Amino acid sequence: MTEPHLVTAESVTEGHPDKICDQISDAVLDQLLAQDPHSHVAVETCATVGAFMVFGEVTSNGYVDIPATVRTVLHRIGYTSSAIGLDADSCGVLVSLTGQSAEINQGVSREAHSDEERYETQGAGDQGVMFGYACDETDVLMPLPITLAHRMAQRLAKVRKDGIVPHLRPDGKTQVTVAYDDEGNPRDIETVVVSTQHDPEVRQDWLRDQLRDEVIDPVLDEICGTKVRHTGYRMLVNPTGSFVLGGPAADSGLTGRKIIVDTYGGAAHHGGGAFSGKDPSKVDRSAAYAARWVAKNIVAAHLARRAEVQVAYAIGVADPVAVNVDTYGTECDGVTRDQIEKAVREVFDLRPAAIIDELDLLRPIYSKTAAYGHFGRTDVKFPWESTDRAQALRDAALKAAPQA
Repeated sequence: MTEPHLVTAESVTEGHPDKICDQISDAVLDQLLAQDPHSHVAVETCATVGAFMVFGEVTSNGYVDIPATVRTVLHRIGYTSSAIGLDADSCGVLVSLTGQSAEINQGVSREAHSDEERYETQGAGDQGVMFGYACDETDVLMPLPITLAHRMAQRLAKVRKDGIVPHLRPDGKTQVTVAYDDEGNPRDIETVVVSTQHDPEVRQDWLRDQLRDEVIDPVLDEICGTKVRHTGYRMLVNPTGSFVLGGPAADSGLTGRKIIVDTYGGAAHHGGGAFSGKDPSKVDRSAAYAARWVAKNIVAAHLARRAEVQVAYAIGVADPVAVNVDTYGTECDGVTRDQIEKAVREVFDLRPAAIIDELDLLRPIYSKTAAYGHFGRTDVKFPWESTDRAQALRDAALKAAPQA
């Protein structure tokens, strides 16, 4: 019997040091966009023991009280006492912001008399390559390992905040390993790892039982159902034996250091650009969202079971320098990859200004993306998760297919 192919993905809770920084950066962005939708923002945050630094470039008519924003985010997460390693009300906050480079700004802020003129003249905010991915492994058209890891991380935060499992603290990580069969279908849940910060008096055997009953099994039952076997999996909880000191007191944090967690858990390529703290003129963010939108519509249209969309840009140039679709040989209904790619070019306008308009990205919608993934979410509704172009895409692809 062929050995199963194992695929693993991880997630982190909102109390993880890197995710704290992502949430602060996106909270700053959202406040600026709420006041001035045309704000140009590239804000990053770093964290260490008892202190945060918010730095970057901002050109905006809006104003943000950044120390207050940092403290609001920390309160919401649950870092409210030095006894757990971080007190929102007493931590230090250092701010260092400057205006956006004029040479970058000239490529993304060009006056136009019509939408079409703006689409032609507003270039990408930087060069780079972005990827979007979708597959039919889950109802949200995401890979199963990252979907399970995210849902477990969300559930871990919920049981902490709701008091369902007492003695938990904000920092935590989840990881799920899934076995796939020879056809590339998820078959079994092999291993689940949960590491969670906790009070010193907690017994690890008690914690394992609580997390199995209140976090792991409910998520496996909900997501896997009867399609994927999830009994007899290996469970590892706090493998080092304890996890009392967490958050920035135990490890530094930095915006943009969880880009694989933010996307597809390693199931697809990544261009390297982070999302949080960047306004949508930065194609690192907006084009990655658009690529997910395209890929999800390909799978939703039943043109392929898996799809990865790659787009590439040059700074200051509106049209992508390349658009590529990879369907991994999973095309359906006799449609070829080339025909799908041709249909994508016909149905989707991937110029930066068009993406911003089509997905309505000049809104304060980004704080909720900063933990538990930017894709495949069911707790919030993001525009790039829409499958509104599936029928048009299918029609265009079938029209391009040779007739029998």
